[in-house]
Amino acid sequence: MSVAFTKEDSAETASETLLPDRPISPEPNLVTQAGLDALEQQLVEARTAYDAAMIIEDINEKRRQAANPLRDLRYFAERVRTAQLVPVQTATDIVAFGNTVTFSRDDGRVQTYRIVGEDEADPKAGSISYVSPIARSLMGKAVGDFASVAEHELEIIRIA
Repeated sequence: MSVAFTKEDSAETASETLLPDRPISPEPNLVTQAGLDALEQQLVEARTAYDAAMIIEDINEKRRQAANPLRDLRYFAERVRTAQLVPVQTATDIVAFGNTVTFSRDDGRVQTYRIVGEDEADPKAGSISYVSPIARSLMGKAVGDFASVAEHELEIIRIA
């Protein structure tokens, strides 16, 4: 049989399955306890998926199945390693990391978000990253203060 019709393991095949690293923010990796727990769980899940891929016998299929878990392993290992746990905020006089803030917008909408780390943020679930424009504008402010975000005024109603 001609070599042209056989599938060989090559550097080209390997490079097709090596995914680039997930981008890591240059900001400090501040986390809540729940955020750290979630990162650790995602690391365990990535390790489990990678270990499952490593038992596949076909080398090319092994590479394909291991590509995403390997990338996730690198990412979550780094995020857990650099995590800076921020203690629960008990003070509610000014907006800080970990607080839940309710504010009204100049269009009349009232919104509530908890300020958390980047990996934990999920605006649809009511949490935003501390590096988001809204969180940055609210941090350090008190109830009754105003913050500007993209030509909009926000008034802080409640801090919890």
